[in-house]
Parts: sequence; C-alpha cells; structure tokens
Amino acid sequence: MTRLPLLEDLPNVNAKRVLVRVDLDVPMSSDGRIEDTARVDAATDTLRWLFDHGAHVTVCGHLGRPKGTVVDRLSVAPVRQYLTNRFADVEVLENLRFDPREEANDSSLVDELVRNHDMFVNDAFGTCHRSHASIVGPPQHLPSAAGRTLQREIEVLGGLLDDPARPFLAVMGGAKVSDKLGVIESLLQK
Repeated sequence: MTRLPLLEDLPNVNAKRVLVRVDLDVPMSSDGRIEDTARVDAATDTLRWLFDHGAHVTVCGHLGRPKGTVVDRLSVAPVRQYLTNRFADVEVLENLRFDPREEANDSSLVDELVRNHDMFVNDAFGTCHRSHASIVGPPQHLPSAAGRTLQREIEVLGGLLDDPARPFLAVMGGAKVSDKLGVIESLLQK
C-alpha cells in the first residue's frame, strides 16, 4: 500500500498559503447556532500545526446539502466565527456546495480554489471518498498531504482491516445506504 503523504512531508509551509479541506458539516440549531463543534474541533491539530509552522491558512468545506444553490441557513458564517475565535488569522470560504461546480467536480472551481495557494491539506475524512472539486482537484495542482484527522482515521481503519480483533463487528451510519454498499461488500470479505 502506498504511504499517505502527511503534514511533515509537505515542503516548508512557512509564509505559504495552504488550502485545507475540513469537515464543516456540523449540526445547527434553527436559530443558526452550532449545536456540536466536534467535527470542526477535529481539525484543530491540523490547523494548529500549520499556524505553528507559519502557514497562511484558508479553510474550505460544506454544510448540509444545498444542491448547488445558496441556502441562507446553510451558510458557514457561524463556523467561520467559531474558527476565527480560535485562530484569528484563518480565512474560511463560504459553503462549497452553494456552487454546483463542487459536486460536479468542475475544473473551473478547482482552478479558483487553488489560485493563490501553494499547498493543499485534506482533513475531511467524511467526504474524502467523494469525487468533488475540493477533494480530488487540488492534489492534481498542489503539493498535498493528509491532515491529522484523516491520518488518524486511516490508521485506525487500517488496523481494523489488516489485523482486527475477533469477533469483528462493523457499525455503519449515514444518510444514504447506496453510498455504503461498496464498503459493506468489501467488509464482508474481511
């Protein structure tokens, strides 16, 4: 298996602009407050490492399923505020899924995302299986690495798949079973 490039494998990030794909899909209350920050907090180790090494960080991600249209209640504004309270110099882009080019993996959106960035870090484990512009596009143009969240998830899953304790039980969740069928079929072989 090919070794996953990690943060330490990136060229020197000092004074470089790094685009970071993060899982921003947090539960929101009806009045627009974040109900659980765990998904965003998971990216803290990655963001802290980048800031500690002098990077200029731009975070991108999605919230909900707006299907390529602007839906005010799915704005990342509350998440942006939360992150800027923790990391004053972080830039947070608006919900990527407001743009239909994200889910269509449109190269014009990829060009916009990578413009003025020197490197890319994927820390969005929950979406890294998707062929969306912000996931598969940037690594084709920029030196790229897995963030700490993605790294940890792959290490845990690798251990479970390579040498699981027996009996082995898998519990899966998510909104669409059709997205899980390939994984379920693969796990059945284990």
